[in-house]
Amino acid sequence: MAELFSDEWMKSFMEKWNAESGLSDKLAAINFNSAIGYGFDGDDKPLGVLVVENGKATSAGAYQGEELNWDLRATPEHWGKWMKKPPGMMGLGIAYTSRKLKFNVGDYAAMMKDPRMAGPFIKSFGVMGKA
Repeated sequence: MAELFSDEWMKSFMEKWNAESGLSDKLAAINFNSAIGYGFDGDDKPLGVLVVENGKATSAGAYQGEELNWDLRATPEHWGKWMKKPPGMMGLGIAYTSRKLKFNVGDYAAMMKDPRMAGPFIKSFGVMGKA
């Protein structure tokens, strides 16, 4: 298994993202476009990046200084926990308010208020577990 958020892992995540219709198709319906960084809490920069255009991941790999719309951070332990058992809406809210999941870039509150984005976001944790 590739190291979490490594170039290899991010490319596998991209394939799984695009294969999950509950994620890519739902985001395509709202023309979702974003560069999403993933990494560990306390690091200066994310480790990996996923670029999404109209819901589909179009590129992924090691972070190379791309401008991000979202930058998600947590400890390796929390990422591992959520990949094994994806959080629901309440679990995600608790993770955010307790600062176990941090948004260094991006508006968590706005996303969670929009069910067209919140559902796919929650689904993405399950997809991570398949990468």
